[in-house]
Amino acid sequence: MKKFLTFLLTLIIGTLLVHTVYAGGPPPKNVMKGVFTQVDPVTRTATIKIDGQDKIRTLILAEGMTVDEIILDKKVMVSLDPHAGPNVIKEVTQMFFDMTPTKVVALLIVGLIGGLLSGFIGSGGAFVLTPAMMSLGAPGAVAVASNMCHKFPKAMVGSYKRWKYGQVDVKLGLVMAATAIIGVQIGIKVQNIILDHWGNAGSNLYVSVVFVLVLIVVGAYVLTDALKLSKGNLEAKTSKLALRLQKIELWPMVEFKVANVRISAWVTVPVGLFTGMLAATIAVGGFIGVPGMIYVVGASAMVASATELLVAFIMGAWGSVQWGMAGLIDIRMTLLILAGSLIGVQLGAIGTTYVKDYTIKLVMASVMLIVAVSRGAKVPGYLADLDLIPHLHHQLSVILNSISFWSLMVALAVAGIIISLAMIKGMLQDRAEKQAKLANEAI
Repeated sequence: MKKFLTFLLTLIIGTLLVHTVYAGGPPPKNVMKGVFTQVDPVTRTATIKIDGQDKIRTLILAEGMTVDEIILDKKVMVSLDPHAGPNVIKEVTQMFFDMTPTKVVALLIVGLIGGLLSGFIGSGGAFVLTPAMMSLGAPGAVAVASNMCHKFPKAMVGSYKRWKYGQVDVKLGLVMAATAIIGVQIGIKVQNIILDHWGNAGSNLYVSVVFVLVLIVVGAYVLTDALKLSKGNLEAKTSKLALRLQKIELWPMVEFKVANVRISAWVTVPVGLFTGMLAATIAVGGFIGVPGMIYVVGASAMVASATELLVAFIMGAWGSVQWGMAGLIDIRMTLLILAGSLIGVQLGAIGTTYVKDYTIKLVMASVMLIVAVSRGAKVPGYLADLDLIPHLHHQLSVILNSISFWSLMVALAVAGIIISLAMIKGMLQDRAEKQAKLANEAI
């Protein structure tokens, strides 16, 4: 226990040092947030009040830009083009979209499905929520920040619920969270660099490309493993990689009782680090954290998905403070998604008690691969926005946007149907077994 506390204290001190280096630095020099107060079509200039300052700055409209593209009296993110000259506007993006009744209902439904996934597979459902918010019109950075803010109270509820079922390994969660927080700080730094050099279009492209790459790789691996387990009702076995790593005697060796694993604490470091980095940059860490605990550490899918909720709670709270200080959280989206997800997360947690281990992996993989299609369809548009490829024809753009939207809807439907059917089947089977047991006892 003393070795474990020493290791954890070392990680916490390292976290504070990273925080000191990265936090509190200047905002990206080519990106600013504020409110345009007026625009002059004659001089082609616009006046903006910088967010958090009394400073008023006059910017110049880029060549080919119209005055209609300047959004007045709403908070915007402005990217400057230093190659075109000082104070030349490159791009203007409305940070917080107008909330309509349709969008309110959509956010509530998306939150419900995301919460269902969170409680069931432990990944927070963020790989559905972030693309959904971007599809509704939120900039990539705002979607990431708002998603992380909503995540930690939902994860707190889900982790407590599954802790009561005895599925959460608190010690493993604390070790993972300590390194994840360091990853969060690095991820926020990466996002700021991208905003500085390529603006909101670059952020959207980055989020989408990382989504596609990681979702395909991890989703395909998890799907293959789930299909193998589903044949013949085989029980889940510890991966060969995890068994090899467990044999490495590198101080400190830590025993995780709930996960039934004894392993070097240093093996958990890269898993936690990448979990935090992805959580801060694209608001998704669970689909690295959960498979990492399963295939690297050696925990069961049940324990890994439950423990990830504890990790998500800790790093979500930390990251929310950082994003809040940057002014990128849309509290309206956060609260609406949270309202739906708090219901879904409890239903999802209950569902894990009635399903087999491979079902959790099957749901995770299916949704990952479908969402990869949704984000992949948006990549050509973002490339065109950055002038990396020729601008898309209108008809092609409409088709790609439709593919992105409907594949996301399919992902939500697949998640809801698989989890609901698994829960109903499990509950009926559990009831039948209890009735049979009572009948045998009566005989």
